[in-house]
Amino acid sequence: MNTSRLWTKDFIIVSGINFLINLVFYLLIVIIGEYAVDQFHASTSQAGLVTGIFIIGSLIGRLFTGRFIESLGRRKTLFIGLVFFILTTMLYLISSNIGIMLLTRLLHGVAAGIVGTATGTIAAQIIPAARKAEGIGYFSMSTTLATAIGPFIGLFMTQHTTFQMIFIFSVVLGIISFITSLFVYIPAITITSQQSSSETKGFKISNFIEPKALPIAIITLVISFCYSSVLSFIKFYANEINLVSAASFFFLVYSIAVLFSRPFTGRLMDTRGANYIMYPGFVILAGGMVLLSSVNSGLMLLVAGALIGLGFGNMQSSTQAIAVKLTPAHRMGLATSTFFIALDAGLGFGPYILGFIIPATGYRSLYVILGLVVLVSTALYYFLHGKRESGIRANLNKVA
Repeated sequence: MNTSRLWTKDFIIVSGINFLINLVFYLLIVIIGEYAVDQFHASTSQAGLVTGIFIIGSLIGRLFTGRFIESLGRRKTLFIGLVFFILTTMLYLISSNIGIMLLTRLLHGVAAGIVGTATGTIAAQIIPAARKAEGIGYFSMSTTLATAIGPFIGLFMTQHTTFQMIFIFSVVLGIISFITSLFVYIPAITITSQQSSSETKGFKISNFIEPKALPIAIITLVISFCYSSVLSFIKFYANEINLVSAASFFFLVYSIAVLFSRPFTGRLMDTRGANYIMYPGFVILAGGMVLLSSVNSGLMLLVAGALIGLGFGNMQSSTQAIAVKLTPAHRMGLATSTFFIALDAGLGFGPYILGFIIPATGYRSLYVILGLVVLVSTALYYFLHGKRESGIRANLNKVA
């Protein structure tokens, strides 16, 4: 058996499930606010809450799944999450008022958090140790594809069919995910009674958050907070600078940059270490943010999108790989959960916080400020992880 083989049946299936679940999320997020306004006459703030409460649900799902995934079993957790995901997606079909819709979105987010933590943990487990960063990079590309394809499908379907058909389509994607999950083989992880006891008894922060993954999770939180300004406000910024047409291709260019670079950056991280990706990533992301602040043409806007993709896109998968590599196998679920909690918190709460800053700064100044924040975060990374990277790699190689 080739233990360094990456593209196994199980890896492809788990990546496919992750893609479909994220596809549902991204196709719904671009249309659900409009649906709330049209169907329930929701106010703008209510429509925003309907859109964003999903992230809160996802955080809740990840927080508790990280604790119980090992005792419950990774495969069983995936099954439970997918069944819950299907049932909560069906709730969209019967939501009769704004209150029920908010509850539906919250529960749907919890389900997505459970599935996302399970697929991320399983993928990290079945990827060969020598190709961990490369494998996680490929796995993360399933999410990147969903961010590009999901909004396109959602907007396309709103123009050619009803919201009910969109919800039915989402249910079908959930069912397909569940059926394919039945064919996944997940090797059992041996957990000693002492390990099991320490992670199920009492209320301790370490039962919900993996301490070894927390430093790199802080870095993830900072860079995702900065990136949330692009994800949430690029359309408003494009309207302000009259580059709406070019902005429609922004995330497509972002995704292409990620898809073409991740196979190379993943191998580089496996062979040379995380610092070879992270330090250039900070500089490239900061440069992309500063360039974004000064664009005056469609080409400049798309170049900024490519730089941000090269920077944030590769740092995202690298920080996830770091979190997993630092953690014992029996706490891999907690490490994955800790990483995604930080990522979701940055992307979910960032727009809300930045919304108070934008009136005072404007978009151009905001992107300059956040570019500087990214650059300064290089020092934070050095103290939290970068200076220990060579020692950590040496210890991991000894274990291997």
